[in-house]
Amino acid sequence: MGVGADGALGGSGANLSADDVGRGGDSAAPQAGQLGASAGVVAPQVGQRLVSSGMARSTPLRSAVGRSMTDGRGRSVEVGGAAPALTPPGPRGTHGDVTPQLLHIGHQRTCDCPPPHLNCLTAKEWLKCQLGVWRFAYEGRDVRDKNVHPATFPIALSRRVIELFTHRGELVLDPFVGSGTTLVAARDCDRNAVGFDLRQQYVELCEERLAEGEKAGPGGGAAPAAPDTRQLAVHADARDIAEHLAPETVSLIWTSPPYANLLNRARKNKSRRQRDTEQLGRVEQYSQDPLDLGTLPLDDYTAEMGAIFAGLLSLLRPRAHCVVNVPDMWWEDQRITIHVALIEELRRRGYELRNVIVWDRTNVVNRVGIFGWPSNYITMGVTFEYLLDFWRPA
Repeated sequence: MGVGADGALGGSGANLSADDVGRGGDSAAPQAGQLGASAGVVAPQVGQRLVSSGMARSTPLRSAVGRSMTDGRGRSVEVGGAAPALTPPGPRGTHGDVTPQLLHIGHQRTCDCPPPHLNCLTAKEWLKCQLGVWRFAYEGRDVRDKNVHPATFPIALSRRVIELFTHRGELVLDPFVGSGTTLVAARDCDRNAVGFDLRQQYVELCEERLAEGEKAGPGGGAAPAAPDTRQLAVHADARDIAEHLAPETVSLIWTSPPYANLLNRARKNKSRRQRDTEQLGRVEQYSQDPLDLGTLPLDDYTAEMGAIFAGLLSLLRPRAHCVVNVPDMWWEDQRITIHVALIEELRRRGYELRNVIVWDRTNVVNRVGIFGWPSNYITMGVTFEYLLDFWRPA
């Protein structure tokens, strides 16, 4: 949600060494068994921060590789190697002379499931997922306040997508991580996860959510996080993700991207029973940064999304899934079919559409008013959204 990431350094006490710092273009892809909780992480650029679950506060990597610094718990972290000093990115997220650096994070399954299995679900759990309409409730850990983030989804939704399309230990990527719900759900599911977001305030929000409590266990109680998984949020542009992850290490891309310029206009609250609320007249768009996809009209937005997802395709394993949550919208009495535009664009970029699932939001929408009566029938866009399920063809 915004182009880019919530971010962090560290994990469970690991030191970074020269071997932990991958340099784009001349580093081999991470090998099975070499990654996991002990793998080091390096921020891709100066001022970018990585946040890992279990850390109280992240610390930016400030300059050249090779400097000793501390993580959020005051522990010494060695950043080894003789790499050049890191410099800020150039226009539109380009790196100039910066050598891209890979994030080292686990991606191998840690379960005992047979190789052909898509996930760790039982037959009964699989059956529930086969329904084409999904409904979820929010829980206490969810972000509901639109002043904190204007467009969030329930942890339960994220958890179902992650459990359906991955095994324990595998890697989930959210290119528009926003409030960090994907990272929280991945921790619940014992999956590794990395999220990217353009806005620093959402980096800090991810830090807070990952630091504020343990993962949820069966029945909603607390449970210890798997020691061999980590969840990272990275402050970076989604256009640059392929420079920071090795090919074919991602088992699921799961995201809710900006919805073109849907939020980049003053709210009129036409769908609300009571229109005179604090949201009336507010522009809820994440930012006016020209890199932010939420500032773009549909055609430009679609082209940018296509370019971003084209760059992510090689990161997916063959037949690994990519699930995108989007609504449609009304603009000047016309239905703007964002989901259709994205289906066509991602197909053109090499993805294969597998399923379209409807997220039924009627149980989480409050005080819906009459809209269009008596002469103009319009379905209430706030009551449902689409989950577009693609995969990378084998």
